[in-house]
Amino acid sequence: MNAQTRKLLVDGPVGPVEVAVDRPAGPPRGLALVAHPHPLFGGTLDNKVAQTLARAWLQLGFVSVRPNFRGVGQTAGTHDHGIGETDDLLAVLAHFRADIAAQMGVDLPAVPLALAGFSFGAAVAARCAQALQQQGVALQHLTLVGTAVTRFEVPPVSPPGTPSLAETVLVLHGEQDDVVPLAAVLDWARPQQLPVVVFPGAGHFFHGLLLPLRDWVCRWHRAGPG
Repeated sequence: MNAQTRKLLVDGPVGPVEVAVDRPAGPPRGLALVAHPHPLFGGTLDNKVAQTLARAWLQLGFVSVRPNFRGVGQTAGTHDHGIGETDDLLAVLAHFRADIAAQMGVDLPAVPLALAGFSFGAAVAARCAQALQQQGVALQHLTLVGTAVTRFEVPPVSPPGTPSLAETVLVLHGEQDDVVPLAAVLDWARPQQLPVVVFPGAGHFFHGLLLPLRDWVCRWHRAGPG
């Protein structure tokens, strides 16, 4: 993403997971994991939307980590339809959570956590958020962009009457998305009474709108949904 981006290998359930790590200039305010789009359709940690989400969290002062999914780059394994990818994301989070807790001088539960994902990565991020809730791990922020609700089972992230998977949830979608129709995302969000931020004129990959996308994520998570 920039000259300061570091590529590392961390241990995952089936072997090494390649990650790109960006650290803020000052002390970190938390940890953000960003999940890239479908690897069988060219998705990697270098995807422009994934990089944009990473920049947003870096700007917010978080250590930003982008893993490559199974079979991509130097990450071991083969595509596992979101199941193994969720396990890998949880392993990466555990690795960096401990590291950042030491840097911040706090216990593990005090490290603010953010998950973000694009397309297939949004589905995996939602699954990861669900797993964290089941483990009793608090998630502060969840950002889903172009969520692939027509191609994968995406759990509810803010079901009425039960705790949301994160303190703040931001769902962004392009008005003219021709990969995941906006109507399908609205159908997924409606039973949850979950707002969806629609970018007028945007397609699935937010061509020409990456800077506004980054700025919206930053504003939302600085101020909260109110």
